[in-house]
Amino acid sequence: MKMLNDHTARFLMCRPEHFAVSYTINPWMDPKRWADDAGAHAAAEHEWAALHRKLLELGAAVELVPPAAGLPDLVFTANAAVVLNRQVLLARFRHPERQREEGHFEAAFRSLQARGLVDAVRGLPEGLVLEGAGDCVWDERRNLFWMGYGRRSDASAAHAVEDVFGQDVVALELADPRFYHIDTALSALPGGEVMYLPGAFTAAGNAAIRDRVAPHERIEIATEDGSRLAANAVGLGKTLILSGCGRRLRAELRERGYDVVTTPLRSFLRSGGSAFCLTLRLDRRSVPVSATAHKVAVA
Repeated sequence: MKMLNDHTARFLMCRPEHFAVSYTINPWMDPKRWADDAGAHAAAEHEWAALHRKLLELGAAVELVPPAAGLPDLVFTANAAVVLNRQVLLARFRHPERQREEGHFEAAFRSLQARGLVDAVRGLPEGLVLEGAGDCVWDERRNLFWMGYGRRSDASAAHAVEDVFGQDVVALELADPRFYHIDTALSALPGGEVMYLPGAFTAAGNAAIRDRVAPHERIEIATEDGSRLAANAVGLGKTLILSGCGRRLRAELRERGYDVVTTPLRSFLRSGGSAFCLTLRLDRRSVPVSATAHKVAVA
């Protein structure tokens, strides 16, 4: 495995000490099946550790949120906030089961700020719901956010994201309750491709993707891979980390130059999450407009 040339990649994670499927807020979650599986928690700890270890092997740094009893989904740190250019926009959750996470995540970011790892920590305007990077995926190639709405985040939150970060936001309505956050169905890959599940979005959402992503940069995944949450991937350089995918998608990604690393995360799939959900990238930066214009001019 090649090490990354860029050693600035930094993630926020939370150990699954208290992870469980103990309530139902999406179609993946079945508390009874979890309770009946005596080995479920041990499996989750093993899978999380393998993902954590892989990130470290690739040269990334990992900051940790302290786990908290009674907050089983704190492990899904992608939902903690939207982070870009060392600016943090804290999440606000739709469901009461997750709202108690907000204070814990804010404390974690205040600690990161005190250590000089982020510059500013802000909250959403009153009344708006946006569940962090789970519904706000940064696309470095296009210098924009893809934002999901309709299930767990408000469409009007797009204005707050634009105000805080000064970047364009393309809001896409989610059409399938299984894909309740945009990160379960869309990934902006390091090479500029957008990998997505068309069935997760409305016709208008699919049109918006086609309008902004050239045909050769669109990777439409099949329902089978969508059900594996293959789009919920972590990209580092030309390495893609995901829980699993079919042969066809793996072959296409390899043809595009990606090293596909599968680290099974079946325990977290039972809660509707995978690799991207379990991480939050802290070092994302936007490209200056002048640089973007130059790229277009020479393309």
